[in-house]
Amino acid sequence: MANRDKELEEEIYDKVVDLTEYAKRQRWWNRLFGKNSGPVAEKYSVATQIAIGGVSGWCAGYLFQKVGKVAATAVGGGLLMLQIANNSGYIQVDWKRVEKDVNKAKKQLKKGTNQAGPELNTFIEKSTEFVKKNIVVTSGFIGGFLLGLAS
Repeated sequence: MANRDKELEEEIYDKVVDLTEYAKRQRWWNRLFGKNSGPVAEKYSVATQIAIGGVSGWCAGYLFQKVGKVAATAVGGGLLMLQIANNSGYIQVDWKRVEKDVNKAKKQLKKGTNQAGPELNTFIEKSTEFVKKNIVVTSGFIGGFLLGLAS
């Protein structure tokens, strides 16, 4: 009975390992992610890639969460202090001028958003190519990042 379980376990393991090769041979996979999954896929197993991506993603998400809290506290505290100073009479705010400047900035932003710069298009193309070449690491990173944000 133990031999049969061991043989069954080895057979399942072989099928799981062969799954990556099967996916690479499929046409839809190649059309979507390219002919190969990049240099990382050639050096490490799928489990190692997911672990590397997950750990680095978790670290980035955790740091993003902590830095975001500090930044939000600083900005909110600064705005609160300005409002208290305004109400106490320490500073005077010309709200009509502020409104005029905000409206001017809105108009400039509307003009500039109609066309994306070539740098942005190049960055998006390079990012898309990187994700396609390293899909396993990228998916691990995204999962780890979301877990890091939640922790």
